[in-house]
Amino acid sequence: MTACPTRTILAVVLAAAGLATVVHSSQEAPDPAAIPVDEAVEPAAASEGDLATVADGGGTTPSPESGAENRPAADEMTEAQRSAIERGLDHLASLQNADGSFGRGRYADNAGIVALCGIALLADGHMPGRGRHGETVRRSLDYLLDHVTETGLIAAETGHGPMYGHGFATLFLGEVYGMTSEDARVRDALERAVELIVNSQNDEGGWRYNPVPYDADVSVTICQVMALRSARDAGIKVPASTIERAVEYVKKCQNPDGGFKYMIAAGGSGWARSAAGVATLFYAGRYGDDSIARGLEYLKRQAFPSGRSSLTQAHFFYGHYYAVQAMYLAGGEWWRTWWPAIRDDLVAQQTPAGGWLDQQQGGAYATAMALIILQMPQRYLPIFQR
Repeated sequence: MTACPTRTILAVVLAAAGLATVVHSSQEAPDPAAIPVDEAVEPAAASEGDLATVADGGGTTPSPESGAENRPAADEMTEAQRSAIERGLDHLASLQNADGSFGRGRYADNAGIVALCGIALLADGHMPGRGRHGETVRRSLDYLLDHVTETGLIAAETGHGPMYGHGFATLFLGEVYGMTSEDARVRDALERAVELIVNSQNDEGGWRYNPVPYDADVSVTICQVMALRSARDAGIKVPASTIERAVEYVKKCQNPDGGFKYMIAAGGSGWARSAAGVATLFYAGRYGDDSIARGLEYLKRQAFPSGRSSLTQAHFFYGHYYAVQAMYLAGGEWWRTWWPAIRDDLVAQQTPAGGWLDQQQGGAYATAMALIILQMPQRYLPIFQR
């Protein structure tokens, strides 16, 4: 298998989103622009004022009973938020192309972006062929089913190093099948997608850009873990050992500061992948040590949404997609403090057209991620339950 050029347009566009389109072996000198959620410069640490804001939520040890799934915070949903969601969903639907893909030019024809857009619509209760945006969801589903290869890999023609897109696409199929198991095509594609993930896990327990069991990084690995969880919860057989080995890989990537490095080898912590790592430990039920608590404290220091950071924060949408899940699962003051901050930050960033912008990943990606975050309190998606 040959690597694609590391300076392709899609590599630069989708790298920071975690939708990588380049191939690196562990021996190559990777192009920094093409490494998703990698060794990016940390955002500025929260100010003393910000830390004081979350002081009441910090330090408490989360437990399986403390999550926000069944303990909603007061005033989780606001009128401004509801309006932003409605306008955002309408705008997102307007970005869909006739073939079911989303976006234009270099942003189009990416299975991962199509899947995230579909998940954003599912999060409001729209199902394939049902609801105001049911046809948009159906076209998204058809697009992904049309791009399932003989090996089970879900990838568009423009995908080089497609495991990110495959992971998000598998997650979408798992959520669709878990919410309505009527379509035999979905089950068949989901089973084959899961089999490909299981068979491409490497000896360390992780995955990387291509469906081959060679090297691994924490960001791609977490994407596959979420996909496997969704499929398992929907009734698809997933070996417990596959998920256990993957979670152990993620745990080995945690640094003493509570953050997570890109690979098991030595490296600095990055806030976005750290948010993903903490969410993964929650979903795996790893309450037996201080890994989750240390991860939450790291996020509080490095990524508390203050409004000032806005889109200048590296990997803003990717990181907060996972951070809001971590705080939702932590519950208590973690959730009650974090949630209104990121909610109001996103509402303030919405464009007059109804979407969200990200100069690197494009409007469809940014809008989908923002909508998934804003709809967390609606509690529709099975994957966001413990």
